[in-house]
Amino acid sequence: MTTDQFMWLLARVCGLASYASLAIALLTGIALRTAVLDWLGSNRALRSLHEYTTVLWIPLGALHVIALLLDHTARVTPIDVFVPFLAPYGTLAIGLGTLSLDILVLVTVTAWMKRRMKQAAWQWLHRLAYVAFALVFAHALLGGTDFSDPIVSAITWGTAAALITLALFRLRTRPAGAR
Repeated sequence: MTTDQFMWLLARVCGLASYASLAIALLTGIALRTAVLDWLGSNRALRSLHEYTTVLWIPLGALHVIALLLDHTARVTPIDVFVPFLAPYGTLAIGLGTLSLDILVLVTVTAWMKRRMKQAAWQWLHRLAYVAFALVFAHALLGGTDFSDPIVSAITWGTAAALITLALFRLRTRPAGAR
């Protein structure tokens, strides 16, 4: 196995693991605001899982990006990691990944600053996680090579469907004044 093959494999594994971490973080975040997943465990267990997976995407996402930077066939440059839609190869897919990374960093930093922010501002910024997840999904769909695998496809589409279902449930069950 060459170094580029190893980096490509590492990027794929870390990308999929980061996707799963983000999906679980969003699903448990919604579950904390509704009673729909109470059968899974206590609020304390869901909050712990939410907080753990919210932080878990950071090293997984970092490894995904580092592996792509070190893989010469990927042709990703350091500027492509921070500025969307500049990559000469896979411009849309890589740009969506970059944009999602930028948003997720913002959401993560503001989550750590929650107590120092106004509640309305924090909630608005925190809800950007849904946008980031949609961008990550589009990034994986357009740039990923694993969607042809039935197991990977079922997991990614299944988590996206579960997230949409819970988000719609949350919107329907929230009091009108809380929207």
